[in-house]
Amino acid sequence: MTIKQANLTVNIKDMDQSISFYQSIGLTVKNRWGNYYAQLTAPGIDIGLHPAGNGSLSGNSGNVSIGFTTDNFDETKSALEQLSIPVTERSEEGGQFLHFNDPDGTALYFIKPKW
Repeated sequence: MTIKQANLTVNIKDMDQSISFYQSIGLTVKNRWGNYYAQLTAPGIDIGLHPAGNGSLSGNSGNVSIGFTTDNFDETKSALEQLSIPVTERSEEGGQFLHFNDPDGTALYFIKPKW
């Protein structure tokens, strides 16, 4: 068996709002099938968006978080702030982090790694 491609699927409430959000932070739409499913892409990852009923979303991301690497921490922080996305900043041995959430509460972060 050979895996040719993989993606992470995020359950969402509003397709248009979620696509707009992910585009605003730099992802591009790869495919969209109406309000049934969409694929967005960034270097090294494909993210699927799948609508879920309000009862199946608990308002948080459970065990899922999606990370993106950035070379310019200050520029990335400024861009998120200009989009009115609340950010929590954190530094540790591995690098600097900007933690934030998508419209459905999925945990996302940008990292400027020290490696």
